[in-house]
Parts: sequence; C-alpha cells; structure tokens
Amino acid sequence: MKLNIKNPIAFFDLEATGTNVSTDRIVEISVVKLLPDGGQQIYTRRVNPGIPIPLEASLIHGIYDKDIKSEPFFKDIAKDVFQFIGQADLAGFNVLKYDIPLLVEEFLRSGIDFDLDKRNLLDAQKIFHLMEKRNLTAAYKFYCGRTLENAHSAEADTLATVDVFRAQIERYQGEEVEDLQGNKLGVFENDMKKIHDLVNEKMVDLAGRFIFNSQGEEIFNFGKHKGKTIEQALKEEPGYYDWMMKGDFPLDTKRKLTQVKLRGFGMK
Repeated sequence: MKLNIKNPIAFFDLEATGTNVSTDRIVEISVVKLLPDGGQQIYTRRVNPGIPIPLEASLIHGIYDKDIKSEPFFKDIAKDVFQFIGQADLAGFNVLKYDIPLLVEEFLRSGIDFDLDKRNLLDAQKIFHLMEKRNLTAAYKFYCGRTLENAHSAEADTLATVDVFRAQIERYQGEEVEDLQGNKLGVFENDMKKIHDLVNEKMVDLAGRFIFNSQGEEIFNFGKHKGKTIEQALKEEPGYYDWMMKGDFPLDTKRKLTQVKLRGFGMK
C-alpha cells in the first residue's frame, strides 16, 4: 500500500554502547527518509562514541572499538544528521522508548536543540502491541482457537493457561529458538528443564537487577555498575554490597548478591 505522506518521514535506527540514554553513546546511525513524491534517501554512518564499547553491546551489534576508532564523534556529524532529517516526522521500531530519547540527548550534547513538538512520532512496535494483543485472552484465541470466557477470574485464567501451555508445546516442538538479536538459544522440546533454561536463560534474580552475560557471569543490570560482573564491582567498591543490603531491594536480590560475594571472595 502506498503511504499517504504529506511530510517526509525519517525512519531510523541506532546502535549504541548500551541502553542508558543519559550515559550511553551512538556508534552507528542509519536514517531512511521517505519523501511525499515517493522518493527515498538514505544516510548511514558509524560514530566514535568517545567511550569504550562494552563487550555485551558489541556482541549484539557486531561493532567493536577497533571498528570505530577512526570514525568522527557525533558532535562532528550532528549538523549533517540534523540537516538530513530536516523537519521530517520520526519513525522506527521502539523509537519512543529508546532511539528518539538517545538521539535527542546526542543532539543536545552537540549544542543542537532538536525540537519534537511539530513532528509526528511513529513507532511500529507500539502499533504492533496495540493491534496484536499479548494478553492471555489473545494467547488463548491464537493457540487454542477459542474465546476465553470469564476472563480475569482466577480459575478460568489458570485453566486457560494450561491449555495455552499444552498448545505451545505441540506447536513449537523441535523448533530452534533465537533471541531478539538472532542468537541461537537451543531447540524447543517437551522437557520442562529445557524450557526453563530457554525462557530464563539470563535470569539471576527475580527482579532482574542481575543477569548473566555471554560468559555465564552474573553482571549488574542497573545503576553505575551496569554491565560489570558482581565480583568486579564489589572489588572496585566493597561498600556497594552494604549499600544494597541496607537498601530497598527485594530479599531475593540480596540473597543472590550474597551468594555471589561468598562464592567469589568470601564475606569480610
């Protein structure tokens, strides 16, 4: 279907050093601008972030420090990017929560006030979630082909979940599973331990404050030590353990933290 475009639309995607829009930096930007006359323009550029790219990020987007050491800083190309986008509307996948905030931060650090007020912001992920519901009623309809009666009553929801789980086992038996970055996680089998490992392959604590990295090490998933192994962070800042233990964190998170501390270098 031909898009009804009255104003150019700049679809864009960013690769970065991480997901914190305040502290992380862009390492690659690609903008595809659709024009009202049906034309299309593309701008793609790698960027030197000025800070090391964490291994966790490089493993996802494939860009390492050596790949961008000769590339310009964002401030050096900011005017070019700004002029290329012009007054276009902004679009992409998950741009509202990530790409747009990060791009605006980079522009502001470069002394450019990137105004969003008169632009349409179009997020394909938001449309996907709005139109293709991801609740139990939708799952029951999709997997079982039936309408869920008495939704939100505990027993009806529980029985429906049993049916959905059975249908998932039948549908996906033998299929290879990949994460959102295309990394192969294994094969879906009618084996509860294997399903657990697939679904929770990065989970350390229930709150998600810690996750496993690609080497199977527990790392911080929040705060100033995000991306560091727990052992590394506690060696650099031993008092961080006491701060967390006294802080408003779930008991399960504190338990996991203590287990790693004991395993790594003992309680002191």
